[in-house]
Amino acid sequence: MSAWLITNATLVNEGRRFEADLRVRDDRIEQIGGGLSARPGERVYDASGLWLLPGVIDAQVHFREPGMEHKGDLATEPAAAVAGGVTSYLEMPNTRPPTLDDDALEDKYRRAAGRSRANFGFYYGASNDNLEAIKRLDPRATPGVKVFMGASTGNMLVDDPAILEGIFRECRVPIITHCEDTPMIDAEMAKARAKYGEDIPVELHAEIRSRAACLKSTELALSLARRFGSRLHVLHISTAEELALFAPGPVEGKRITAETCVHFLRFAREDYATRGTLIKCNPSIKEASDRAALLRAVAEDRIDVLATDHAPHTLDEKRQKYEKAPSGLPLVQDFVVAALECVHEGHFPLEQLVRKFCHAPAIRFDIAGRGFLREGYHADLTLIDPAGGTEVTRGRVLSKCGWSPFEGVRFRSRVAATFVNGELAFDGETLLGAPQGRRLEFAR
Repeated sequence: MSAWLITNATLVNEGRRFEADLRVRDDRIEQIGGGLSARPGERVYDASGLWLLPGVIDAQVHFREPGMEHKGDLATEPAAAVAGGVTSYLEMPNTRPPTLDDDALEDKYRRAAGRSRANFGFYYGASNDNLEAIKRLDPRATPGVKVFMGASTGNMLVDDPAILEGIFRECRVPIITHCEDTPMIDAEMAKARAKYGEDIPVELHAEIRSRAACLKSTELALSLARRFGSRLHVLHISTAEELALFAPGPVEGKRITAETCVHFLRFAREDYATRGTLIKCNPSIKEASDRAALLRAVAEDRIDVLATDHAPHTLDEKRQKYEKAPSGLPLVQDFVVAALECVHEGHFPLEQLVRKFCHAPAIRFDIAGRGFLREGYHADLTLIDPAGGTEVTRGRVLSKCGWSPFEGVRFRSRVAATFVNGELAFDGETLLGAPQGRRLEFAR
């Protein structure tokens, strides 16, 4: 039995910041209040000077298992997540094999059980060939169905108009889209090859994976969702132009929602000069003006969810020339402190950030009993020292790939502790105990 009393904390929850104590019994939050006294057998955690947040939910990660375990797996990447204050994650289906049927989905849940330090949910994938499986999908089995409406690998690019319409018409769970127009990208890549051969400058990534390609595909996704009344969540918005397509306001009640990623809030095109292919990702990191627009969109609730799109590759893979270097960044361990830097800079208040990476993912994907500090909810907790400082060095990276795009950066905050299902899983320095992660439940 887990029994904790967290005292003297500053709780940040549901738009409020207030001083209180929080009692944990077994895997649940039993009591929230002032002046609570320790009971016999309870361990006391003095959280003076710390912010106590609901456990952070990363709603977009690629943990690479099965099929690409040399980059990451369902033990290493959740460990990095917990060390970064993330207590739950939703993982993408473009593994090898891709998650295109019920057997592949359940295989992932089996692989994570007993190995994942964070709680886990796995998206179902869409292809041109599995519409019937999507129609039969149990809504309680997955947070949503991922549709690549742009370039992808393997059998996961959905480019048949009839299949797209069928998915948007029939799907009973949220549809999650990667929106980039493949023909437009291919045309820009052909131009770059013709001009530069094998020596394409990485700075051109922002033009090859262009803003026009993003906008065209996002407009298509929204038109389909409005036509069929679908629940649509558009991933990793990267351009100012796309933001005008989404309504500001609270996530509750929205059928169409938008997400951006922490790297779009921290990097811009000029960073290719120093970071090179290490910050090559899809969609591409674009202009400083796009970054500024995204920060404003978070502040005005036009962006509903903040995530990572954590996608590790080895350094040897990333150090190849532009066209061969794969896209994707390992971000989950630095997610919380990097996002908090936006708070320190005054772009939006802490309470709003908590909505973006705690409350909104739970609401959008119907995650039962998590994402809030409420009595009776699972005791997933993220404790932050707002002035503790985090130096990002290669030696502290827990992701299997062994590097971070933020190396050399000092963030002002530090993850002081992470509780998962009532157990202290990270004490600010060390991962503790056995993996406590559980299969997420979706209240549908």
